[in-house]
Amino acid sequence: MDTPPRKFIPEPFAYHQEIELTIDNLSNQGHGVGRVDNWVVFVPYTLPGERVRARIYRNEKNCSMADLVEVLVPSAQRVQPLCPVYGYCGGCQYQHLEYSAQLEWKTAQVADLLRLQAGLELPVLPAIASPQTYGYRSKITPHFHKPKDAKVGNIGFLKTGSRSEVCDVKQCPIAMDELNAALPLVRKAVHQAAAQYKRGATLLMRVSEGSVITNNNAVCTEKVGSLTFNFLAGDFFQNNPYILPAFTGYVARQACAEGARYLVDAYCGSGLFALTLAPHFEKVLGVEVSETSADWARANARSNGINHASFLAASAEAIFEQVDFPAEETAVVIDPPRKGCDLVFLNQLFAFGPARVVYVSCNPATQIRDLAEFDKAGYEVVEVQPFDLFPQTKHLECVATLRKKKA
Repeated sequence: MDTPPRKFIPEPFAYHQEIELTIDNLSNQGHGVGRVDNWVVFVPYTLPGERVRARIYRNEKNCSMADLVEVLVPSAQRVQPLCPVYGYCGGCQYQHLEYSAQLEWKTAQVADLLRLQAGLELPVLPAIASPQTYGYRSKITPHFHKPKDAKVGNIGFLKTGSRSEVCDVKQCPIAMDELNAALPLVRKAVHQAAAQYKRGATLLMRVSEGSVITNNNAVCTEKVGSLTFNFLAGDFFQNNPYILPAFTGYVARQACAEGARYLVDAYCGSGLFALTLAPHFEKVLGVEVSETSADWARANARSNGINHASFLAASAEAIFEQVDFPAEETAVVIDPPRKGCDLVFLNQLFAFGPARVVYVSCNPATQIRDLAEFDKAGYEVVEVQPFDLFPQTKHLECVATLRKKKA
């Protein structure tokens, strides 16, 4: 008999007890959700409508977690994953679900979060599909642990359900062909240089103009529509270039609707939104807490011949201090990190009071948490549009457009 972990709670199921259940739903983590005697059980890699056998590995206060043992009655939407380590590598959650259904579930999950987390009953537009559903990622970051006996172990990504164990990944179907062509050489170089590593490391691999860059401080180039962006390989830049023209085009249309003449890009980075949206506005101002990122944005404006966009570095506590656009004619685009916006930033934004805000997020849960603050501050949600920048995974980008309510 398997020995349970020290903190295992033995109710309502024994450790590694096998159960049969029907999957009713998908969680926003991509796990199938079913019930046994009205008790919720999460089973990854299962689909609604399936009858499955699962093995319990954890009981919590109001639910249990289980591993999939066998699909007894499969869903008609189940497909064969392309990745040989799918289910072991934690990078993807949806390769077993046909792509059209992935889009439907992601759309529904945004609507559920709006209703349950922000108390907003709003229609959510169908998620925009990625033009490529495999081979789309322009950047991957495989990693490995500290070598033992001068030998590097697995090189890849976190194993499913683990916070530390690495799954060995020799090829990644969602990565661009250039990355997969270079990956064996990068892995071989790491193994050969094992004695040089005193601790574990994360490797950078990023496609730039058909070649693969592995140096964080090297300059990368990415084209979005007619614009060319340069940035440091280790800095943030969206890593699904195939969907970026549609993505930035939508943000542009939402920002300039209702006659906004001025644009503030409050998390401008190297200028992606500020510069792709610039043709729609009389003046554009990008604001960044990083002087280095602001420098890249300025350089990208010059190289693309955009003369009515300026960029400044400002402290997080005074991000709107130098914005002198009339608020009633200004749209603000925000694209914060996964943690969302903090109240210091939101209070500054509300004090400035722009007519329109386009909130771009890679984490709908924190975005929707913040939408509740916008509601309190007198803004209403005009439109919610998910974009699937990350096919085969639980992740997506979501664009929420807000306007200031008239007094």
